[in-house]
Amino acid sequence: QGRLVESGGGLVQPGESLRLSCVGIGINFSVQPVSWHRQAPGKEREEVGVIRGHSGVISYADSVHGRFAISRDNAKNTVFLQMNNLKPEDTATYYCYADLQYVWGQGTQVTVSS
Repeated sequence: QGRLVESGGGLVQPGESLRLSCVGIGINFSVQPVSWHRQAPGKEREEVGVIRGHSGVISYADSVHGRFAISRDNAKNTVFLQMNNLKPEDTATYYCYADLQYVWGQGTQVTVSS
């Protein structure tokens, strides 16, 4: 069983950007979907977006479309979540997920506050 390691979270002001990374260890990102999810206190976990394995097709939740971008570096087996124009409502713990192996990362906290 592989694992996922996220990094890149932090505290930023509204309008700023962050880039999250998700490294797969023992998990091949090029052959399965990898999705990003977030969970705010008191709320259900929601999917932010997903990048398909072989095709690399990407889709986003309406709440982040146009502000967030997912990309993948196959050589480094890493998926990125570039978050631009962050808003206070984006505050949450962000997780990546390997859809075929049912593996979650440990999460990284993103806080957007002035």
